[in-house]
Amino acid sequence: MGQICSKCGLPQELCVCETIAKESQKIIIKVEKRKFGKKYTVVSGFDTSELDIEELARLLKNKLACGGTAKKDHVELQGDHKKDVKNILLKHGFLGESIEIQ
Repeated sequence: MGQICSKCGLPQELCVCETIAKESQKIIIKVEKRKFGKKYTVVSGFDTSELDIEELARLLKNKLACGGTAKKDHVELQGDHKKDVKNILLKHGFLGESIEIQ
């Protein structure tokens, strides 16, 4: 028998905590222009107590083939990837109504 989730009480294989957490996020995607005219896509609004932001940053960087970093409550990606980030988040279980592009 596998481990039991401390939040929902289900076995880890059946745990729905991450799915529920993805549906309850209010995510904001925006592009910032920084030093020397470089553009960064900033994805913010994550509840880091329920989601692994490091894993999400790794996923986005791999899918978009760009550099970036995960800060304490947001992900920064090098370049302008607003529309692509939204599509990737939709494919991975986030709700379209909860994702706002600025």
